Amino acid sequence: MNWDRSLLTDSGGFQMVSLLALAEINEQGVSFRSPHDGSQMLLTPEKSMELQNAIGADIMMQLDDVVHSLTEGPRVEEAMDRSIRWLDRCIKAHKRTDCQNLFAIIQGGLNESLRERCIAAMTERNMPGYAIGGLSGGESKDRFWRIVKLCCELLPKDKPRYLMGVGYALDLVVCVALGVDMFDCVFPTRTARFGHALVAGGQMQLKHKRYRQDLRPISDTCPCPTCKTCSRAYLHSLIGREAVACHLISIHNVAY
Repeated sequence: MNWDRSLLTDSGGFQMVSLLALAEINEQGVSFRSPHDGSQMLLTPEKSMELQNAIGADIMMQLDDVVHSLTEGPRVEEAMDRSIRWLDRCIKAHKRTDCQNLFAIIQGGLNESLRERCIAAMTERNMPGYAIGGLSGGESKDRFWRIVKLCCELLPKDKPRYLMGVGYALDLVVCVALGVDMFDCVFPTRTARFGHALVAGGQMQLKHKRYRQDLRPISDTCPCPTCKTCSRAYLHSLIGREAVACHLISIHNVAY
């Protein structure tokens, strides 16, 4: 990739939620049916480690059993317990411990006692870092922030704490205050594909005709390359016609 900075890879576990109708989960792993040709693929903790070891990322994630954040009942506890067992299988299968860091993923849904149990078990493994998974799926901000606060209070202070799938500006500010160190989210780039630029007031919809002759940058105070070189009018002219519009707005949104 010729990328000389840190690289993180995920395990593939999120597809248990995003492709739930095409997946079957058991103790061995998760079996996916391709949405393209119907072929079957079995993803196990061992296979996930093999793939991530081959990629060579600096940080790689355990395969966990993921359920939607609004799920309740025994399935949440089952997924949490299985994630702990799969972590042990990932640790055993991890072949490049000298140069790749395996992070555990805390599960337990919106149930505080399950989160506490999962943290207690996973921190016993003394992993290089810990992720908070299974959130930002439609739950209220109050419940979401309560779980983040609980996890950050219980996780080691000298290890990275990574909140998965979170990237809205408000959540970044609040969760950093709660103790989170790392985030990932498709939001800045996905919203750029629709011609939406992130600004202090929310989102600037650059495909709107009001920007057709607006020669100002997205933001006068933004130091990103897009704002230094591109006007709103230029970006407006590209949206829906040239893929580079997505790239240019993505650069701004990530900078924002």
